[in-house]
Amino acid sequence: MLRQFIVFAAVAFNCFAARVELNWDVGYVFGIRDGFTYRRAIGVNGELPFPPVHVTQGDTLVINVHNSLDVPTSIHAHGLLNNGTNYYDGPDMVTQCGIPPGESFTYVLETKNQFGTFWIHGHTRHQEVDGLHTPLIIHSRKQPVVDYDEELIMTFEDWFTTEFAVRQAYIDSLEDIRTLTSNFPKALINGYDGNNTAPITFVPGKRYRLRVICMSINNWFKFRIPGHTMTLIEADGVESMPLEVDGLSMGPGQRYSVIVTAHDSDEFNYMYNVTSYSDALVSQGLTPMVYTGLINYRDGAPVKTIQSPADEQL
Repeated sequence: MLRQFIVFAAVAFNCFAARVELNWDVGYVFGIRDGFTYRRAIGVNGELPFPPVHVTQGDTLVINVHNSLDVPTSIHAHGLLNNGTNYYDGPDMVTQCGIPPGESFTYVLETKNQFGTFWIHGHTRHQEVDGLHTPLIIHSRKQPVVDYDEELIMTFEDWFTTEFAVRQAYIDSLEDIRTLTSNFPKALINGYDGNNTAPITFVPGKRYRLRVICMSINNWFKFRIPGHTMTLIEADGVESMPLEVDGLSMGPGQRYSVIVTAHDSDEFNYMYNVTSYSDALVSQGLTPMVYTGLINYRDGAPVKTIQSPADEQL
């Protein structure tokens, strides 16, 4: 009887699975992302940032990638196991050859039993640094460990004033790396200049799941919302028992989900705090950089100032 139940459950699970197919044209785009520098970057279908990918546990994600760059490219679903299908994993000249300019390649990504917060990024010539990345959300088919009303995605990036290839050539030309004077990167929050990104809207009394993704190449980020408690429920695509935290400290590639319950009143708005830092740049006095953004309960409401937890506590 148990064996029959297991077989039935597996069949039922597969019956609900879907095949989600996307067409991505990877190419150059131009724009100002940090509020200062107009530069060439890499986007998808002419967009940067380009839309997050949403699938459900058990789905097959198919991404048809066409390369409109003048160099090879590839993509990697960060955190997806790819058991038995490592040829779809993406590292150029490790598990696949890069997609040549003007050519196409189809990635068939099986989510199987995985669910949680992931991201997709370029895996050739550090193209993720120049914009080729986006969140990948695999929604669970089971009840979450903590109920919530709505979910939001928050992404952190470091963004340089020049393309990676230009910076790499400069670094390679140095006889002593300690003489490095490369510009410290600005921080992007949700794809745009950290101090000018769109507000996060909270509705009084609602419970939110924030999926927080560090899509940086060099910098670490610390994130907190003074006056609000975060309850951690997921780390790097693995569900966890609920744990109250003051904030998050995140290195490149890390992902967390936290539950934040909005206050019952819309009398005040609040500010969230993000610190971007790199130990490699301490000697140049260029770190940390602090960014703030609005938690908007009501348009025009006064902002309530609350002492933020110190970075050292996170």
